[in-house]
Amino acid sequence: MVLNAVLARRDHPTANQLYQDIRAFNPRISRGTVYRNLKILADSGEIHHLNVAGIEHFDWRLAAHSHLVCTECGALSDVLLPYEDRLDQVLAEQTGYEITGHHTFFEGRCPACQSKQSQGGQPQGEQPQGEQSKAELPKADLSEIKP
Repeated sequence: MVLNAVLARRDHPTANQLYQDIRAFNPRISRGTVYRNLKILADSGEIHHLNVAGIEHFDWRLAAHSHLVCTECGALSDVLLPYEDRLDQVLAEQTGYEITGHHTFFEGRCPACQSKQSQGGQPQGEQPQGEQSKAELPKADLSEIKP
């Protein structure tokens, strides 16, 4: 059920967002059960766990990819650039480390934050990093999740 909730979303939800999604279909599920299962799924490699600016997110996409983070509202998006294996080799040669992979995060201002500021409004910086208002979150389709 927890894995299906992650797979049903195309954003990078927090554990609490996933808990709320699952709870809508199974009101008896506990927060601890959801959090524990997210850790198990991430540790087993079935989902990715991301820590961005101190906020934990989960990613259904397992293929190597980069991320783009809005420095004002905390929005997190996938960037489908080719994974550069040669960076691992170069860094290994320079440092003596055995490099097992890398993660790339790009930072900038998302179009929504740019638009709000250019229209004379305040940037979305008032929201905690990584948390979007419910109106802005893509709605997960959990209709196939069985309690």
